[in-house]
Amino acid sequence: MSIREVLLPELEFELATTRRCLERLPETELAFRPHPKSVTAGQLVQHIAQLPLWGSTVFDGDELDLEPGGKPAWLPKPVESVAAVLKDFDTQAQQLKQSLSQADDAAMMSTWTLLKNGATILSMPRIAVYRSFVLKHMVHHRGQLSVYLRMLGVPVPSIYGPSADEGSM
Repeated sequence: MSIREVLLPELEFELATTRRCLERLPETELAFRPHPKSVTAGQLVQHIAQLPLWGSTVFDGDELDLEPGGKPAWLPKPVESVAAVLKDFDTQAQQLKQSLSQADDAAMMSTWTLLKNGATILSMPRIAVYRSFVLKHMVHHRGQLSVYLRMLGVPVPSIYGPSADEGSM
């Protein structure tokens, strides 16, 4: 069995679970911020929705410079709506699944580098970057979102088992 054959079902599960959390955010709560140091709910769901793009970037190239020539490579667009966030998430998730499905074991073990204005921030095997900075990163922020949902009185979906609001997955 190839590495991608092991990773694809895990990715499918995490993407579906993440989408269930994203779609729960009420449109009226995009500006909700549980603490002055916290990002808004809209900023959080937008960040989560863009994380699959990182995965595609990891599988489709050997490096990413966050500030090529000293200028940001990418700036988030303003959050328009939950529907727009879900559309972006679905598009990026599909691309990530496609990119992962084409990665062979040699590509998984090859080095991928993250740069900032040409300086190396990290250089690791592609599979480690994918698992740590894409998949675990998405799960981490999904956990944050579930806390936001709880604070807003929105039913939290089951994630790895029943939630207080849903008895099963």
